[in-house]
Amino acid sequence: MLDLIKIFCTTVQLGSFSKTAQVLKMAPSSIARNIDNLERQLKVTLFKRSTRSLTLTDQGESFYTGAEILLLQSEHLIAKVRKQQHNPEGLIKISVFESFGRLFLSHYMNEFLGLYPRLKIELNFDNHSVDLSRDAIDLAIRIGHPQDSSLKARKLLTNTTCICASPAYWQQQSAPQTPAELAEHNCLQLNPIRQKNYWHFSRAGEASKVRIDGNLSSRGGSALLAAALDGLGVVQLSTWLLDPYIESGQLIPVLQQWQPSLTQQGSGEIFALYHRDFLKPGVRLLIDFLVEKLES
Repeated sequence: MLDLIKIFCTTVQLGSFSKTAQVLKMAPSSIARNIDNLERQLKVTLFKRSTRSLTLTDQGESFYTGAEILLLQSEHLIAKVRKQQHNPEGLIKISVFESFGRLFLSHYMNEFLGLYPRLKIELNFDNHSVDLSRDAIDLAIRIGHPQDSSLKARKLLTNTTCICASPAYWQQQSAPQTPAELAEHNCLQLNPIRQKNYWHFSRAGEASKVRIDGNLSSRGGSALLAAALDGLGVVQLSTWLLDPYIESGQLIPVLQQWQPSLTQQGSGEIFALYHRDFLKPGVRLLIDFLVEKLES
């Protein structure tokens, strides 16, 4: 209806259908049809029409006064929304699994908020599934593609894993030469969901799985990482979590000729999950920012 109201106000200001048609680059007959359509929707007569003149009715006069205000307000609203696309403001609530949130996301917030100072971020470290609508979450970051069809997903990072332990642990225990030898080690388990847990391995078309056991399990990788650094046992965690400690010599990888994974399908990919029907401008900018950072 807003387009019809704009045609109506322009016609009032110019005083004829033909002049309005020239300004709006439309046929005069189209202007007349649009005015007829507006009158039908309002169920009032807006113009007194004759071959020589076009004048407003009393109802037309009353509607024109309000219509001018409405058009002005709509222009201000559109300008505000367009401005927010480049200068977004408001709160973004993020749910992210704990290890990724602490290691990556929290370190990027200073730079991102420096770019968009009118935004605010609320970070929630959750190692369990959340309902974005129920919990009023704007963005969730998880390993694995969402099962909820109401959500959209954008890949942030391919998740690969590594098997490692501390130098102190390997001094006490012989490093495995084959995946099967891990059955003899204290393997720290990430998010056990079955009584029997397996680590999976592949190389050059060859696949293997090993039942593992250990005296510590956790939903989050940070607890297992700390235990491995203290020499408690062997971990299989994401390379983005382990790499700094491997480079510093605090952890030593094993079975590097194999590609380990936490499931038979692999160790998954890290996705940004968000509402399918509505995406705040700030959330879109944050996702683009994270993709750029993680790709580099």
